[in-house]
Amino acid sequence: MKPDKGNNKRNTFGLITLILWALVLTFLFRSCSSSYASANEVQVDYSTFKEWVQQDKVDRVLMQSGKYTITLKEGVTVEVPEQTNSTSSIFYSWMGNQDRETVYVTTPTPIEHCPNFSKALGADIDVYIKRDDMLPGTAGGNKTRKLDFCIADALQKGCDTVITCGAVQSNHCRLTLSWAVHEGMDCHLVLEERVKGSYNPEASGNNFLFQLLGVKSITVVPGGSNMMEAMEKVAAKLTAEGRKPYIVPGGASTPLGALGYVGCMEEIMHQMFEMGLNFDHMVVPSGSAGTHAGIIAGMIGNNINIPVTGIGVNRPKPVQENAVHTLANQTLDLLGVEARVPAEKVVAFDDYVGPGYSLPTDAMVEAVKMLAETEGILLDPVYSGKAMSGLIDLARKGYFAKGSKVLFLHTGGSPALYAYLPCFR
Repeated sequence: MKPDKGNNKRNTFGLITLILWALVLTFLFRSCSSSYASANEVQVDYSTFKEWVQQDKVDRVLMQSGKYTITLKEGVTVEVPEQTNSTSSIFYSWMGNQDRETVYVTTPTPIEHCPNFSKALGADIDVYIKRDDMLPGTAGGNKTRKLDFCIADALQKGCDTVITCGAVQSNHCRLTLSWAVHEGMDCHLVLEERVKGSYNPEASGNNFLFQLLGVKSITVVPGGSNMMEAMEKVAAKLTAEGRKPYIVPGGASTPLGALGYVGCMEEIMHQMFEMGLNFDHMVVPSGSAGTHAGIIAGMIGNNINIPVTGIGVNRPKPVQENAVHTLANQTLDLLGVEARVPAEKVVAFDDYVGPGYSLPTDAMVEAVKMLAETEGILLDPVYSGKAMSGLIDLARKGYFAKGSKVLFLHTGGSPALYAYLPCFR
């Protein structure tokens, strides 16, 4: 079924609106002044900017050299410093006047304190969890933030079919399929059998959900295959049949997809202010690199100096750190931001992968059980479970200073637990 572009307001606003949304979410700073020292800077209050938006007078919003520049369609430009009370109101006005019902992530996910888990850990640190497992989309998870932008791009281009790839129990594939169904689009999956013989069409977990959600086709390829090439073959076949396919790379880990986690970092910053929290460290799963890269880019853009430690789930440390560093800078390029990510800001340990991607470890099992038994929160066995095992081990080794508040990003994925039942019995 082709999407009804006439009734889909996302096509009206298109990709440009969503990129602007990420821009305004990303680079708002702490309020410090409502007055302007330069005669070239004009104070613009909330009501004025809201009126401009409602009258369709705003052409674009850019950030350069420490200032936001609003360009009106009549050619007038207004420069506004970031560090002003009015700046926050102005850009939330811009965000609020877009058609929010067409955006997947409309409310912040909670930041929850985990006192029982922290006590059980016994490392004299306080653990908090950013609950992105509670994002919308079938069974939730971090990929929704990235697909918010990628699916918008597909619709803007008039595509009627989505193709993506992942492992045989891919959370990304589940959520891509979920949002394709939501938009009335077909979805075809290319699954990489990274562990030989691991694909079972009768398996539980995400593999069951692929069938339940009505996937149009599943192509299984051997581990190490060129996944883009495999997806392009599916796209060529569909194009010959008269379809208009759109390829979402694995994990939606592109500069466009990483915008979702630039926005997430801005969301976290505002929650910190509202909750009166100051985090000393942040721990994130690091797989296809988009989530980790977006968080880092968001930190740089917001001048937040919280150390971020990634826990890798597949690639060697140097390879993963390079992938994250490159993608973070590409994301800043997409936003037109001149600042660069220092290489030393990117850390992604590979000590917790175990025998290989998706293969269970005793430490992962301990982490999943420990959080479930102390806080009633479910992790997944491939990403968040191994990432939490990394946090636990690092805490026990004194990696975090005593008394630290550590924020863990929960990327979701609990449906995959049901494909790993023997590990937990």
